[in-house]
Amino acid sequence: MIPFSFLAGALVFFSVGAADALSGYQINCGAKSEKLVGGVKWVPDVPFIHVGNVSELPSPGMVPTLASLRYFPDTSAKKYCYVVPAQKAASAVDTAASYAKGLATYFEAVVAATGREVSICLARNAATGSRSPFISALEVVPLEDSVYRATNFTAYALSAIARHSFGDNGSIVSYPGDRFNRYWEPYDGGRMQAVESQMTVDTEAFWNKPPQAVFRRGLTACPGEKLELQWPPTPLPAATYYLALYFQENRAAGSSRVFDVAVNGQTFFVGLNVSTAGSMVYAAEWPLSGQTTITLTPAANSPVGPVINAAEIMMVVPLGGRTHPRDVIGMEALAKGFANPPSDWIGDPCLPVGNSWTGVTCSHDPLARVTALNLTNFRLGGSISDDIANLTAVSSIWLVGNNLSGPIPDMSSLHHLQFLHLEDNALIGPLPESLGSLPRLQEL
Repeated sequence: MIPFSFLAGALVFFSVGAADALSGYQINCGAKSEKLVGGVKWVPDVPFIHVGNVSELPSPGMVPTLASLRYFPDTSAKKYCYVVPAQKAASAVDTAASYAKGLATYFEAVVAATGREVSICLARNAATGSRSPFISALEVVPLEDSVYRATNFTAYALSAIARHSFGDNGSIVSYPGDRFNRYWEPYDGGRMQAVESQMTVDTEAFWNKPPQAVFRRGLTACPGEKLELQWPPTPLPAATYYLALYFQENRAAGSSRVFDVAVNGQTFFVGLNVSTAGSMVYAAEWPLSGQTTITLTPAANSPVGPVINAAEIMMVVPLGGRTHPRDVIGMEALAKGFANPPSDWIGDPCLPVGNSWTGVTCSHDPLARVTALNLTNFRLGGSISDDIANLTAVSSIWLVGNNLSGPIPDMSSLHHLQFLHLEDNALIGPLPESLGSLPRLQEL
């Protein structure tokens, strides 16, 4: 199973299908035509979404991927989803722009695709109010098997917090330096001593495939002294994190540095021997809260101080609430059978929790089940799919006051069904005899 990277808003993740090429999908939301930015082709978002309005921002000099957006004023919908074909898994970044300050914000996640498609949704919450969620750009990129492979992607996703290149005061390292277009921001360390290396690191030897550029500079301390680094720069909410630290000896080949690594005073790695080939130490699940301090303590006989070149940290996010595959099949078939289903009937029916499809009630199980369906007076056309029989946990179905046609499908598998209301439609044929054998059916 390959993780995918998602990038929405202004940033993007890519994976390499061929040398020097980005794969996956680079989507310029709201754009009318293809744009070539930094050698990367960005395509309009029309093939991937069918709701929302588009707008262009006529600001001179604006990055093309921020010059248009798609926004979602429909307050009757709970969420608005892009659906992108999947290969094996994907990571994505979501960027929403802060236009008042001329800035942009991005969000990055690494998840594993479990089916043929990946849905990336903007969902309303209490803070949204009557305002319109929006998105400027979206990238979905397949990663290589080894990247972040210590994470159990069947149960968790990763949400990027920070990724820095230490001792660097230049520009952000991204594609083509980073084959997945991950963003490594410069972190000069202020008054801390910076070092530069002329030795090339073979990053193919690293699971996470960091770019060579982040090993060219680093932060160090004087011989015999500790190196203390408050990183990431902002306090962290109490959670579990994936933390990876990268090191390289900057002196001649054959030399090395030995030091211990601690995070908030807790031992992270003892006796790390860093060579010119580079090293990575990581923790797949490390609890953190508040301000974080990384301490590098040199060995007693080390002739030089410790060094650190780069780091990345991601929150480990539980994936509870995903819809049971059986129910996904049933609900997607219903959506295709209805001539005009609600606009948010796309993506996972029950995710995110509290933002299920309109008219759909879900359980709170690790794999959510559809427990009720109420689309009374929704002006639905079309027919009721036979695959409604997959909704084996449903207890209530209300489809009253629509314009549904065709026969009533077999529902003999719906043993939890208590209420079935299909009146005021254009359905034809007799009621299936199997309805009489449903043990819990009370109203028909």
